[in-house]
Amino acid sequence: MLGLRICLSSSGVLQPPIEIRLKSGIHVNQKAHLLIIGCGDVAVRALPALTQDWLVTAVMRSAPAEALRQRFSADAVHWLQADLDDPLSLQRALQGLPLQADALLHSAPPPVPAAPMRGQGSPHSQDSRTRQLLQVLTSAVNAVEKTGDNNSDKTAATLPRHLVYISTSGVYGDCAGALVDESHALQPTTARALRRVDAEQQLSAWTTQHARVLTVLRAPGIYAADRLPLERLRAGTPVLNEADDVYTNHIHAEDLAAMVVRALQIGRTAPQRVAGVFNASDDCAMPMGAWFDLVADRYGLPRPPRVARAQAAGCIPPMMLSFMNESRRLDNRRIKQAFDLQLRYPTVFDGVPQMSQMSHLHRVQP
Repeated sequence: MLGLRICLSSSGVLQPPIEIRLKSGIHVNQKAHLLIIGCGDVAVRALPALTQDWLVTAVMRSAPAEALRQRFSADAVHWLQADLDDPLSLQRALQGLPLQADALLHSAPPPVPAAPMRGQGSPHSQDSRTRQLLQVLTSAVNAVEKTGDNNSDKTAATLPRHLVYISTSGVYGDCAGALVDESHALQPTTARALRRVDAEQQLSAWTTQHARVLTVLRAPGIYAADRLPLERLRAGTPVLNEADDVYTNHIHAEDLAAMVVRALQIGRTAPQRVAGVFNASDDCAMPMGAWFDLVADRYGLPRPPRVARAQAAGCIPPMMLSFMNESRRLDNRRIKQAFDLQLRYPTVFDGVPQMSQMSHLHRVQP
């Protein structure tokens, strides 16, 4: 039986490797193997299409709901439970992996630190989850090298050839409403955006070192029928008045899932076509106040009150206010051309349902 050797100490430091063997019941050669790290909402939406072409191993913090297990057979999705904040937990979960993951989808968000951030060099501006994931993957290479076998093909077989990472457009920071393409400088201003930049940089360095292909999808605000700011509207939380308002961008969760599927599909035959960074946005940039007005109108709720920026800090929660400090309009031409993609919901006017439509919308929750 084939095996992979990975080992971390309790402190997360690489140790002399121990052997990890394949669990019975996993058929390595039936399909290409996809490893999903952080199988949340978007990844779950992608699973029906992914399982057509891939044997999927999905790593989640919590055990999947029974309805989700029943929806996908054990031959289609192999569920693993792991805490990405615990290297030993991740190591134990990956004991269930086949020898080779042909591709990896990384959709786990960085951790949110308990303590405040103190600058870009602070640990609170770094993504420890991505670091620990890459450490575990790298240990597989070290294990092959320690066998004394210098066969580069054997070493390469221990690593996924293609990595897809779901990042955020927040890495661009405030662009004063400018049209932003993927060449725009990164100027993150929030702790969460700094951690995303750190994750992108880690992944870029790692894939360069190991000659892998990296696709980064920089997603803006993700929405769907069950991902709308209805509670904020019911609470009457204000938004900025028209003179002070900012541009915001969105992507429907189903379209983002389709982008993930398409990136992985193209990556199997033409990986360089999907190499690099892509703005994973729809075709519509709009003032944030107009976004909230749209959702309110579609659901028969009162439109939110408007306030001047000078009064905003006293009546808008800090997290929401941080989004109001950034304004940009994403250019999505690159992803549509490279992925040969047609959006199902090109604008939020297409994607936000009327309240009368809600009884017809059902989806299995992760």
